[in-house]
Amino acid sequence: MSEHDEKPAKPADIAAGQGDTRDGSGESGNRLRKELPQEVPGAGPAEAPAAGAAPVEPEPLPEQAPEPQPDPEPRLTGRQRLAQGVWPPRVTRAQLIVAVLLFGLGFGLAVQVASNSDSDNALRGARQEDLVRILDELDDRTQRLEDEKQGLEKQRDELENSSDQAEEARKQTVEKERQLGILAGTVAAQGPGITMTIQDTKGTVEADMLLDAIQELRAAGAEAIQVNGVRVVAGTYLTDSGKGVGVDGNKINAPYRFKVIGKPQDLEPALNIPGGVVQTLEKEQATVTIERSTDIVVDALRAAKRPDYARSSSQ
Repeated sequence: MSEHDEKPAKPADIAAGQGDTRDGSGESGNRLRKELPQEVPGAGPAEAPAAGAAPVEPEPLPEQAPEPQPDPEPRLTGRQRLAQGVWPPRVTRAQLIVAVLLFGLGFGLAVQVASNSDSDNALRGARQEDLVRILDELDDRTQRLEDEKQGLEKQRDELENSSDQAEEARKQTVEKERQLGILAGTVAAQGPGITMTIQDTKGTVEADMLLDAIQELRAAGAEAIQVNGVRVVAGTYLTDSGKGVGVDGNKINAPYRFKVIGKPQDLEPALNIPGGVVQTLEKEQATVTIERSTDIVVDALRAAKRPDYARSSSQ
């Protein structure tokens, strides 16, 4: 075998040679050191110091700043805890519906109490004679209704017991026609009642005030009413017309004169009750005078209007 066919040196031989070189001249050792990568200080695990080399002191670690401690939470008072529990509100749909229903019920009760308080205050401030007059008026209305009931029952009994029911029915029909003619304003009427005159020098009386007077008279039992030559019936309407008032399209001016047939003892107190027609008109600086009479004539007539569609159902 030639010199060129020598086997390559093993790593162990190289290491042995390195050890020999380190002990010798040191040239081969320097050459091998240059071929190795330069060591990076602090990278990788710490290695044991070489023999004969000075020990390397570890670099001191930088001091870490102490972590800031969170501030302790301030203690809440009972009122603050209650406020946090109440607000913001946590409302469900069912609670919202119940709240709306309770609000509506409370509002209705408040309105009812307020209206009752107003009426109670009006009666509380009335004089004793006014309260007696109101009670008498209520008694009179009750008596009128009772008399009307007895009259109808009497007519029924006469029809049932009459031997000639056809003749009795004809008489009652004529009487009912006369009564209905008075109410409809197609015939004249005469009887006891009152005359009410309203002087309006300031021009403050309006149609709604006269309408209140008519309704109060009807409630007190008025059977026929006439205002300045215009017959008042069930379908009468009033409107404001300049400085006057329109009644069924007929303009009338002050003084407004009412001719009313009915029981005077019922009609006059109904107009003079506390907060009634007379006091309302006097607040508007109008002057009201009422006179009782045993003979009032209501002669203003209304033309009988034939219905366009309604027909009698009797055979």
